[in-house]
Amino acid sequence: MGAAMFALTLLGALAKPPDAGAFCGFYVGKADASLINKASQVVIARHENRTVISLMNDYEGEPREFALVVPVPTVLKQGQVHIGDRELFRKLDSYSAPRLVEYFDPDPCAMAQAYGMMQKSAEADMAGAVSRTRENARSLGITIEAQYTVGEYDIVILSAKDSAGLETWLIESGYRIPSGAGDALRPYIKQEMKFFVAKVNLGEQKRTGLTYLRPLQFAFESPKFMLPVRLGMINAQGPQELVIYVLTRDGRVEATNYRTEMLPTDAELPEYVRDDFGSFYKAMFGRLAERNSMSTMFTEYVWNMGWCDPCAGPPLRAQELLSLGVFWLEDDGGVQPQGRGARPMIFPQPSGGPVPVMVTRLRVRYTRESFPEDPVFQETSDQQNYQARYVLRRAWKGSPEACPAAKPYFREVERRRVREAETLASLTGWDVNEVIRKAGVNRGAATSRPWWATMWE
Repeated sequence: MGAAMFALTLLGALAKPPDAGAFCGFYVGKADASLINKASQVVIARHENRTVISLMNDYEGEPREFALVVPVPTVLKQGQVHIGDRELFRKLDSYSAPRLVEYFDPDPCAMAQAYGMMQKSAEADMAGAVSRTRENARSLGITIEAQYTVGEYDIVILSAKDSAGLETWLIESGYRIPSGAGDALRPYIKQEMKFFVAKVNLGEQKRTGLTYLRPLQFAFESPKFMLPVRLGMINAQGPQELVIYVLTRDGRVEATNYRTEMLPTDAELPEYVRDDFGSFYKAMFGRLAERNSMSTMFTEYVWNMGWCDPCAGPPLRAQELLSLGVFWLEDDGGVQPQGRGARPMIFPQPSGGPVPVMVTRLRVRYTRESFPEDPVFQETSDQQNYQARYVLRRAWKGSPEACPAAKPYFREVERRRVREAETLASLTGWDVNEVIRKAGVNRGAATSRPWWATMWE
């Protein structure tokens, strides 16, 4: 997201955007995950030591080629693993996406008069997914703690004594893992973490009738509040992009071992950005990531899930939040069953009031070198609402001759358009002369250096 009596006081009011907390413009677009390269998505619901993680894989290819290995702090029993709903990812993405809003300048003549004088997977039944016996696995230092099928996934929970044995077991069991996986597995084994291993059961996947892999969801209890992203880098082709939605009871979430920064917000941009907001946002985020050596997490959104202002998408309903693992809604007594299998809303849609769910949306672009360790998180006491919001200002369509206030108004609009073009160039790294040409403004109009420029120094 000067004054010389009446005329410039009025123009100053027109030039200043309304406060972000009191939106009165029009929402016109959003930059969701589909617009930002290829981004994996994770939803983490966390309260005290209880965590529910939902994983949406961006895997493309034959299901039989897919395998997922995720370090977890404890053995997950069958009841702790579920199939998620990817539609909820879409809704959460839509609700929290960076947004473009539009304001229309009022008639300066009327103003003067009013003032008076002022998604994962592979085929195999469980026997194929675990081709070695438990005894042979133990000879490699592997313990099969649990195994079961959930939806279209065959799940195995492992513990290991050394990374070489685990790497050997995975390969011999039919998992296609990249060379050098042992180096990535070793730190998790030292922490005595377990390994959640999943393959697609093609028979079950076919029965679903779906052409995509559904999200996996698992719950556990542990003091560790972290996300194991490093393992996903061993077969990465170039930088990875990750969107993390963290649902907490009270406050904003940030990383403790990496810098976490808010994205620039409330920047005023040229009107032509409306037709391709996605290109602007890609360029801006890419520039920020590069300038921060791809070692910074960026906050895109922090808001209470009960409302939004403006809404890029409606807040999630109570049942949808429960499906994502927001278990404390039931713990708080806010959701009570009504009849067999029924659960009422904890708040209406939309409610316009706070609920005990804060969403923090984080985005990171990283490489194996820029993220040498997995991110560790903490919930803060900060409840300040924030959104990555970008503003278009539509000029009044009247005539400069309409009234005495019209001519100074249009002079200020010309200066504002130059500022908007310079702001866009500063945020994206685009050539300022080309931006000014596209914006159709007069470069000779008086302007000051945009405050965004200092970000790049």
